[in-house]
Amino acid sequence: MQYKRILLKLSGEALMGNRQYGIDPERLKDYAREIKTITERNVEVAIVIGGGNIFRGLTGVSTGMDRVQGDHMGMLATVINGLALQSALEEEGVPTRLQSAIKINEVAEPFIRRRAMRHLEKGRVVIFGGGTGNPYFTTDSAAVLRAIEIGADVILKGTRVDGIYTSDPEKDTKATKFDFISFDDVLRKGLKVMDTTAFTLSQENELPIIVFDMNTKGNLLKVLSGENIGTKVNM
Repeated sequence: MQYKRILLKLSGEALMGNRQYGIDPERLKDYAREIKTITERNVEVAIVIGGGNIFRGLTGVSTGMDRVQGDHMGMLATVINGLALQSALEEEGVPTRLQSAIKINEVAEPFIRRRAMRHLEKGRVVIFGGGTGNPYFTTDSAAVLRAIEIGADVILKGTRVDGIYTSDPEKDTKATKFDFISFDDVLRKGLKVMDTTAFTLSQENELPIIVFDMNTKGNLLKVLSGENIGTKVNM
């Protein structure tokens, strides 16, 4: 395996599968099996998952909701998704811990960095819910922050697209894919990998990002085996 400890970033929308809303149990099961294949190879796995399949703070703002209120609702949505993924992983026999940046002691541990690292060392998958615990920060920012805090070797951003392109490949048939690209080139070309805060934090801490298609079976293992899957962003 190319990396010992990873932070896997999943979008909430990815859990919808072909649905318009909520969680697709089959997609959840597929993800759990993919994650299991790498834990069996002694890769330490932390996960940050979004909440856009349930509620997105900015959507609430567009309808007149207070931004802080909307973002807190979004944080709770990430905890719901974390609980669902935790259940799916444990059905596959993968030990897990769910930690939340907002206190919900009945369903999740509070985020404590040393405790999270100890869980990883013991082979448990740690799911981080609740974003950063602060409004105005996305789950991309939470993913980079947690990755840095736990000393992850890389951020793996699992999407429905197989990497970073010159433009949106779902809209532009002439879009071309990058196998490797630098942080500076991403910024110069105006490519969208993460929100600016998250991306800059990753760049400043020299934390590489790999964007890949999580929905293709076996891709997660291939990325960690060093195969040329997706797009790698580094210095």
